Amino acid sequence: MGDHYRPAAGPMHSGAGERLAHWVDGRLGHRRIVGSARRLVFPDHWSFMLGEIALYSFVVLLLTGVYLSLYFHPSSDLVVYQGSYVPLQGLLVSEAFDSTLHLSFDVRGGLLIRQAHHWAALILVAAVFVHMLRVFFTGAFRKPRELNWVVGFLLLVLAMFAGLTGYDLPDDLLSGTGLQVVNGTLLSIPVVGTYLSFFLFGGEFPGDDLIARFNTIHILVIPGLIVALIVAHLILAVRHRHTQYPGPGRTNSNLVGMPLRVYGVKASAYFFLVSGVIFFLAAVAQINPIWSYGPFRPDHVSAGSQPDWYMGVADGFLRVMPGWEIDFWGHTLALDNFLPLLVGVLLFLAMGAYPFLEAWVTGDDRDQHLLDRPRNRPVRTALGVAWVSVYTVALIGAANDVIATHLHVSVNAVTWAVRVGLFVAPLSAFVITKRWALGLQRRDRDTVLHGRESGVIKRLGNGEYVEVHEPLSQARLHALTAHEQYPPLPAAPVQNTGRHATALVQRMRVKLSRGFYGPDTQVPKATVDEYKETTRRHRV
Repeated sequence: MGDHYRPAAGPMHSGAGERLAHWVDGRLGHRRIVGSARRLVFPDHWSFMLGEIALYSFVVLLLTGVYLSLYFHPSSDLVVYQGSYVPLQGLLVSEAFDSTLHLSFDVRGGLLIRQAHHWAALILVAAVFVHMLRVFFTGAFRKPRELNWVVGFLLLVLAMFAGLTGYDLPDDLLSGTGLQVVNGTLLSIPVVGTYLSFFLFGGEFPGDDLIARFNTIHILVIPGLIVALIVAHLILAVRHRHTQYPGPGRTNSNLVGMPLRVYGVKASAYFFLVSGVIFFLAAVAQINPIWSYGPFRPDHVSAGSQPDWYMGVADGFLRVMPGWEIDFWGHTLALDNFLPLLVGVLLFLAMGAYPFLEAWVTGDDRDQHLLDRPRNRPVRTALGVAWVSVYTVALIGAANDVIATHLHVSVNAVTWAVRVGLFVAPLSAFVITKRWALGLQRRDRDTVLHGRESGVIKRLGNGEYVEVHEPLSQARLHALTAHEQYPPLPAAPVQNTGRHATALVQRMRVKLSRGFYGPDTQVPKATVDEYKETTRRHRV
């Protein structure tokens, strides 16, 4: 119970090419995928269904998207609306807006399919996001699954941009307002911002080619990339086999779960269940009523406009950023747009790069197929919660005007609260989560040593009253003590004093290792001797 992991000494003097080849072989290997698929086993745990929800939502998106593409006209050419929606009859609208209204009011089942497509997009991003959080907090990204984490990260980014490009296709006032924000953010990028804006919009905003270009990206480029990443994800999953939660009889060398044929039956039923929920939401919950917003006009702005939730974090950073601008060599740098973009990009890049940072800090080069309990990795769990807190506060900032009008408070007060929260919330979340995880570890340690309280009070011969504790089952003991506890890396002296950069990197690695696994970052597990001594005293 009290053993610690010591990282094995690696090939310190091997060349860079050899180390790269060894790293790739450990993640991709040489085994046949077909042979691995025959022995495929799926653990029976509810958290693994999150990835399936994302996959099934994407299937619904593809099917409904094919139907919508038969009626949608991706053109900015102006026409006079003569459709069934009377309040907009006679207005000059784009062909994209006209075809979307025709699809919503004049095509049988068109509005249901359109709303199901939008709901499926929201559920897809949410499922991928929560699935990534599950992988993060349980440590499922460790070797050999770092590449699968990168694939999942790219899937999340692509799903967000797929939603953004699809959201802007109807050419309504709400999506046009969002495009104005996108254009302003692009223009704030130093040196290349103007070129990116002209390339995207086909000229001065709003341009004439945006809808056609976004349609190509939305229905061809991004879905193709997502399909390729899903195939890569499944191949890597088959190659590495599934992870599993620790328990009796579960080790790094086996997998306990359902065979492929049983899983196939359950997965088929689950697909129809997810599809049914999506279409139920489409039938009873209205989403994106473009007829209420009206067609887009560059001189109009939609009041109370809100992006889809996954883009709210970017909008939140923009809304709470002060209007800072600086002049540099005769050019104006719009920090009020560029800094939020930079912070948002860094926030997501930190998420994508984290597995490599933890592998570097721990020095663990073994294959890991057993998942962690979040409480047993307090620093990692605290970092994840701090990341989510920044995301949540930014989402609140994206709704500062709505919060102000509905709660009858000053919008400036809401904005300043969000500004303060972006700095205070992650620090508070990190400290609280870390202390909470350590408290749960201490409770687990006490439970292992003292057993389960039976409620039976017994009097000893010397008159002392004690409560009789019942020993834990072997399954419960295994769950509470099976995890490994990494020691911090030792401060190894640098042999060549001329390599200042190498010494600096090594010192940084040691400091990070102490921050992850040093004092006050984990509660030592009970040793076998401690367990025997304590259980002997309690079995009166």
